[in-house]
Amino acid sequence: MRGTLIWTDRLRIERAVWTLDSYLQNLPWRSRVAKRRELRVNLRAASADVGTKEALRRLGNVRTIAADYIVAEYGGPGPSWWATICVLQAFWFMFWLSNARIDAFKGGVIAANPHATGLFHWHGVAYVFTDATFTFVNGKATEVGGTLLPLVYVCVFGLAILVGRLWRMLPASRRQFAIGSDGK
Repeated sequence: MRGTLIWTDRLRIERAVWTLDSYLQNLPWRSRVAKRRELRVNLRAASADVGTKEALRRLGNVRTIAADYIVAEYGGPGPSWWATICVLQAFWFMFWLSNARIDAFKGGVIAANPHATGLFHWHGVAYVFTDATFTFVNGKATEVGGTLLPLVYVCVFGLAILVGRLWRMLPASRRQFAIGSDGK
């Protein structure tokens, strides 16, 4: 029943707006901005009519509203950046493990003979690592091979796209074109 909003009412409205925005992080930037503006305008108008406390009570659960926006935008759950990051961190760990494996092999040869000279061969892991050949000259090693196979890169990035649902970042018009106009 108030005509103007006091600063505490404005803060309550902004808190609701930015809470909604935090739940809409998977939406494109322009869409999030439009939804923030719409909610802010609607809450200010409702606050002028029934008061801020009542307007926020009638708004309901902001998390539910955000979930409904995401379903409306993507037709289901949106992309998950956290899942994608987790898969890529697992890949980073596998890459680190590959380097640790090579360092351990070199360290083992040097521990057995500090002045090793000759060729040493390490068998890779099928479908994951290539074989490695180490050339030692007086305890100093150079290596050839021992890298991850291209199939591993393809599988990891494919898994990141699947787990993170990254295809949902495509605009709805492009997704519909890819599916077909009849929805099948």
